[in-house]
Amino acid sequence: MAVEESEPVIGELEREENLIAAVRHIVKALGPNKTLTSDAKKILADLGTRLSSMSVPSEKEEGKQGQGGEGGDDHDGVAAGDDDDEGLSAIEERLSMIQEKVMRWEEDQSMIWDLGPEEASEYLNAANEARRLIEKLESLHLKKEDQEYEFMQRAYSVLQTAMARLEEEFRNLLIQNRQPFEPEYVSFRSSEEDAVDENSIISVGDESVEESLQRDSVSRASEEHIIDLVHPAVIPDLRCIANLLFASNYCQECSNAYIIVRRDALDECLFILEMERLSIEDVLKMQWATLNSKIKRWIWAVKIFVRVYLASERWLSDQIFGEGERVSLACFVDASKASILQLLNFGEAMSIGPHQPEKLFRVLDMYEVLQDLMPDIDALYSGEVGSSVKIECHDVLKRLGDCVRATFFEFENAIATNASSTPFVGGGIHPLTKYVMNYLRTLTDYSDILNLLLKDQEEDESISLSPDMSPGTEEDSRSQGSPSRVSSMALHFRSIASILESNLEDKSKLYKDVSLQHLFLMNNLHYMAEKVKGSELRLIYGDEWIRKRNWKFQQHAMKYERTSWSPILHMLKDEGIHVPGTNLVSKSLLKERLRSFYLGFEDVYRIQTAWLIPDIQLREDLRISISLKVIQAYRTFVGRHSNHISDRIIKYTADDLENYLLDFFEGSQKLLQNPHRR
Repeated sequence: MAVEESEPVIGELEREENLIAAVRHIVKALGPNKTLTSDAKKILADLGTRLSSMSVPSEKEEGKQGQGGEGGDDHDGVAAGDDDDEGLSAIEERLSMIQEKVMRWEEDQSMIWDLGPEEASEYLNAANEARRLIEKLESLHLKKEDQEYEFMQRAYSVLQTAMARLEEEFRNLLIQNRQPFEPEYVSFRSSEEDAVDENSIISVGDESVEESLQRDSVSRASEEHIIDLVHPAVIPDLRCIANLLFASNYCQECSNAYIIVRRDALDECLFILEMERLSIEDVLKMQWATLNSKIKRWIWAVKIFVRVYLASERWLSDQIFGEGERVSLACFVDASKASILQLLNFGEAMSIGPHQPEKLFRVLDMYEVLQDLMPDIDALYSGEVGSSVKIECHDVLKRLGDCVRATFFEFENAIATNASSTPFVGGGIHPLTKYVMNYLRTLTDYSDILNLLLKDQEEDESISLSPDMSPGTEEDSRSQGSPSRVSSMALHFRSIASILESNLEDKSKLYKDVSLQHLFLMNNLHYMAEKVKGSELRLIYGDEWIRKRNWKFQQHAMKYERTSWSPILHMLKDEGIHVPGTNLVSKSLLKERLRSFYLGFEDVYRIQTAWLIPDIQLREDLRISISLKVIQAYRTFVGRHSNHISDRIIKYTADDLENYLLDFFEGSQKLLQNPHRR
């Protein structure tokens, strides 16, 4: 009964085998066709491989089905259903044909896939036949004394030879068809001329400060680009070989071959991107100008490496091993881990290096680009397999964030401790003021990051502010439109401005001339207010802060005028020029007053032409103010006593003095000469 029931099944299987044979015949017939495109030939080769992997029941399996599959012994079933000698002969013939096809290539040094798709397909079919034969023989649970057991051992040997050859072909296809990596869609220009002196934060002038602090743009608009790392025409072949190696339990050999080749390719990519392998010690010893250039290149390269190369590397692995397959991710991770860790190693070195203020912008750029790439990295290294790389990336990002905070606080400390032993010549804008204000202005480009990183410091921590800052803090908060809370960045920026003002107060005391003390503070406070008013800093400091600094520098301007010109203006008063006991003007006393006025003016001229007010409008405003007070007082005094003053006594006219005022605050010392001898 069992045999009768098996007859329709056997007939169906025979029809299926005939169908497969017919399709194979078509593939073989079309293979040599010269008019077929290479893509068509590849498809045919792939189809042939797939057909080879389809299981067609052997005579022994058919016999097994004839026994109903229940309670029967597989081996005994075959013996009962067919003649033993005929079955053994068929197996031996089949094995010999497979062995002949496989071993023929062991004597040929040529690479099979170099000779065309027909040879490649034939070899794949032979290897797959060996695998299928082994599976069938293994299913029989053979004993050593069985004749089939000897055939199975031969099949093992043939399969091992074929797998070794396929592994070699797999590796060769990956190497020979590697596509050159040429990042033509990006450009890089290194500039080492914008480095700030690493030994001092006040060593550069205004223009060079602004240039040195000019932020390189870190584009966030970069999209993922998939490029062909291996020629797409060989992807089907690589996939077929990989499938067969895995089906034959040569998973580790296939994976290792892939990982080694792709790891070398990734190293070559880093070489093309000029990312040399540097130890942490190498980075820490590097001069700032060189390091600055390498940081900028790292920022440029890491975006390309992650979004272009690693994305393409992951895609390639998925194409060969199957998208979403664990082995695909494992191969990608093992191939790329060393390269991505090499890049991260540079970031780690930067995070533990000296926290010098001039490095803050580069570290911020590194933090920003790595933070921006984290979603890409998390997606590429998904699951448990990629967790170690993800964790390392997040750790480096955190360390860079810690470095930003430490460097920012070091910047605050550097301002507070910046001491001078000699006064700044001319009373102009101190380099420290220029550096700090331009530094802060550049930091506004990183507002989101700084607010995020400084937020932890704001919680449960009282920021130490100088007493001069306290009165304006509440008003400044309201002027920014945040009545209940000021951002962490704003609090720190205001603290820095307060620290700077306090430092400038100390520096002003180095001047022996009180007038120059006030001129110095006027210049620097005016500069601070203008920098805030004309930049994004206005949103951080607020209008009330600007108004307060305007009021402060105006107060110093008034104090300058009072200390510089009050003694001279006193000479132009009528008190003490009359003959004692009368209302008559003493010509000698009048002459002495004018002589003292001229001497005083000449002395101020000699001194204050060497002083400097860099801002043109501020300089002009102060000259006008002096003219309205001093020149007008002189003109009035001379006019009121014209009957008692001879032309011989008048050394300078009011117009002369007006013209002399134009020489004030130009930073070039001059001596006043008699107008008739000029």
